[in-house]
Amino acid sequence: MSTSSNSITGTCYVETNSSNLINVGDYTLEDGSQLFDIAIIFAANINGTSDKPELYFNDTVTATLKSGAIAKLQAKGIKVLLSILGNHQQAGITTLTGNAPENFATQLSKAVNYYGLDGVDFDDEYSTGTTNESSFPLLISSLRQQIPDKIISFYFYGPATGTQSYNGIVVGDLINYSWNAIYGTFSPPNVPGLGKAYLAPAAVNIDPGAQSYTPPGTAAQLAQSTVNQDYSVYLYYNLTNNDSSDYLSQVSQVLYGQKTVYTG
Repeated sequence: MSTSSNSITGTCYVETNSSNLINVGDYTLEDGSQLFDIAIIFAANINGTSDKPELYFNDTVTATLKSGAIAKLQAKGIKVLLSILGNHQQAGITTLTGNAPENFATQLSKAVNYYGLDGVDFDDEYSTGTTNESSFPLLISSLRQQIPDKIISFYFYGPATGTQSYNGIVVGDLINYSWNAIYGTFSPPNVPGLGKAYLAPAAVNIDPGAQSYTPPGTAAQLAQSTVNQDYSVYLYYNLTNNDSSDYLSQVSQVLYGQKTVYTG
């Protein structure tokens, strides 16, 4: 589904507490095609208890959803996903019990449809409940039934990495993508059912002020490994409001043979 000039899909997370989602559309390759194919709003939360989860938006996520940025990015061919993250409460992607997986999937599908999103991304962190083997597969199965044509992706981290199947349900058969979660490393997610075309083994943190910042030389090396090993997705995290085209060019020249142009 790449909008760029070859088949490598660029996925970009934006920390909406500090940066504007619309920036994802401000980067193109020299041929005019968009650098990024998928933008992810980071992040909404799963709040509540394991039997009564609640989808929660903080003020900046709410503002982003209502800002018009989603439609503007989609007009450029960029898909927009909503990331779901734990919030130091019992409810979590892998802690749901009873009919809670189906209930939370319904909340998510309603949000996707209401805000015109292209799908949902799952990040299994910061939940305090007890992990069980059925929660994540049942959640994914129910959500896939409710949004059959939307994207479901998996930030490969946390307890969910170890609960990918239950009673014949295999998460990798139902989701579209999974990405490495450790910035500055090359580590293909182990998701049975997903092939190289749908996995991002490389992950980079673009923000130079972040503790987990990935130097541009490392980002270029990770891009080369992605090409050499025939993977088709590359993950960028924390695009800021500043012009990052010099950094991004280090990657795009490897992936696409073109520099990145900032149009913002």
